[in-house]
Amino acid sequence: MHVWEKSYPPGVSWALEVPRKAIHEVFEESCATYGDKPFTDFLDKVMSFRDYKEATDRAATGFQKLGVKPGVHVGLYLPNTPHYLIAFFGILKAGGRVVNYSPLDAERELEHKISDSETDFLVTLDVKALYPKMAGMRGKTRLKKLIVGSIADFLPWPKNWLYPIAKKADIARWPRDDWHMSFKDLLNNDGRYQQHKLGDNLWDEVALLQYTGGTTGLPKAAMLTHGCIMAAMSQGQAWTTPYTTPGTEKVVCVLPLFHIYALSGIMLGAVRNGNQLILYPRPDIDMIVKDLGTKKPTFLPGVPTLYTAINKHPLARQLDLKSLKICMSGGAPLPVEVQNEFEKLTGATLIEGYGLTETSPTGCICPVDKTARRVGSCGVPMPGTIVEIRDLEDIDKVLPPGKENVGEVCIIGPQVMKGYWKKPDETDKVLFTHPDSNWKGLRTGDMGYMDADGWVYLVDRSKDLIISSGYNVYPRMIEEATYEHPAVDECIVIGIHDEYRGEAPKVFVKLKPGMSLTFDELKKHLQGKIGKHEFPVAFEIRSELPKTPVGKLSKKELKAEEAAKRDATKQVAAQ
Repeated sequence: MHVWEKSYPPGVSWALEVPRKAIHEVFEESCATYGDKPFTDFLDKVMSFRDYKEATDRAATGFQKLGVKPGVHVGLYLPNTPHYLIAFFGILKAGGRVVNYSPLDAERELEHKISDSETDFLVTLDVKALYPKMAGMRGKTRLKKLIVGSIADFLPWPKNWLYPIAKKADIARWPRDDWHMSFKDLLNNDGRYQQHKLGDNLWDEVALLQYTGGTTGLPKAAMLTHGCIMAAMSQGQAWTTPYTTPGTEKVVCVLPLFHIYALSGIMLGAVRNGNQLILYPRPDIDMIVKDLGTKKPTFLPGVPTLYTAINKHPLARQLDLKSLKICMSGGAPLPVEVQNEFEKLTGATLIEGYGLTETSPTGCICPVDKTARRVGSCGVPMPGTIVEIRDLEDIDKVLPPGKENVGEVCIIGPQVMKGYWKKPDETDKVLFTHPDSNWKGLRTGDMGYMDADGWVYLVDRSKDLIISSGYNVYPRMIEEATYEHPAVDECIVIGIHDEYRGEAPKVFVKLKPGMSLTFDELKKHLQGKIGKHEFPVAFEIRSELPKTPVGKLSKKELKAEEAAKRDATKQVAAQ
């Protein structure tokens, strides 16, 4: 028995059984079981499981007519709309692999990902925030066809008729030529697609390329297989089964589906349990709070900034939000005061979890029982998962429980990725064989410790990762773009405290002799080179930047300075 099992809620077992089924096979089973039950509510347009069964069959047929088959990669460059779900399952049914693209990506990053992932076809929308950037990839990349949908495709009447008029300024025109195809035309067929059987080992069968950043070089794609994603789905189901009724729950889906947290934990969790998704194409807090009171969702997965926004929203105290049962926070540490205020406001239980893209994304989770909560902990290992704290100097040495034994958090389990796409050296750096498990182990790069009851506490993030509003922001990407400015001699980017986002980037630069640079000039320079979520909120010019004894730029001194500034501000405010 593992030490953490004594901290498990009643009715939850560490032993985990993962169905040997492909993701789209589970989707098919749910469509057959739940039929006319609602699967999505998209801006008041409700579609059933049966509707999605028919649409995904047609999508699979349409993709196969384009040439999608095993080994072919199809990109999704979409917000949370029915297009995403239909295309996702259609691609898998056709035998292809999904590649997720973030609408926050800059053009440079999109170009890299298309080439690196070998994406041949891509689905997007005719909105100015998306289409122009992807249209710019024509001729510069390997893309063979761009499939373009419209928000109006899945709006109820009369919204579908009024949308093109009301949102005319936001809609991008696109040419009707051989390189383009409408989403409607993709689905315009009889839905008779050729089924492709996967191999016996679903942990070898890649379903999804999910990009994650790095501190060196460009982003790399985690190969998430049908097996590891099914394992993550099974873990989530095992943890919440005592508190839920399949086919009856309503789940808020405001987190972006291109992110593994929403894809695996929200969308696929709803598929497996026959639950309804309330889809939001963007995080409109006014609409979300209103819907919490009128549509009566029971589950609300989010990030700390979402709960902070709900707590502060004036309408939240005027509506009855008691339909919420379980809410889940991930992506960044959850402040205790935010958790307590939200639970008092709604009566729901707000639990925290921890995971990574490379773990599909489950790792640790807190019990739903509030009385079992331990402040500062991200929870206990998920069912079927082993978490070890390993010595920083000797990675093969497992440290015993205790606050004094801080080491690298390692996750071993069936949800761990197959590896990084086309990067065997990077894979070898993080994956290892565990002597007592049939599953791979992952070195997370995060520092933490485990207590005597198996609760995990994170104390630092290596790799200098900044988590801003739940998004991973990698300083190296900002630094490399900043270095391209002719005035910049040296550059360091660190995360600083931000009341709303949790953390946000700050840029420190040393200028070349005789050169000048303002914050506005830097931001203009960074346009198109980094994503919106990566943009710095602060900028400072220094005559010299701190360095280590061997001459490397050092961040720890700047982090200490910013922490001291914050402490001084808090002291003044308290006086």
